[in-house]
Amino acid sequence: MTRDQLAAAHRAATETARRYRAEGKPVRYLRSLFLPDAARCLCLFEALDAECVRSLNDDAQIPFTSVTEALELSPPKLEIPLEAIR
Repeated sequence: MTRDQLAAAHRAATETARRYRAEGKPVRYLRSLFLPDAARCLCLFEALDAECVRSLNDDAQIPFTSVTEALELSPPKLEIPLEAIR
């Protein structure tokens, strides 16, 4: 995937997700991570199921290899602000 293809896919995912929500389909396009050395892109969505994400990508004409459930893990909040560590 080139950077131009990434930009086009980003626009298509954003617009298609907006249309889906307007149609009452609960799906949100969150963001993408582009790995230039691998020419790969990971697109993150929030949806009730993988089928909704597959459908969105098909409708947006975004090529994909797979759709897989992911769990978000965030680090715990620091008790000391980063500015105080310096």
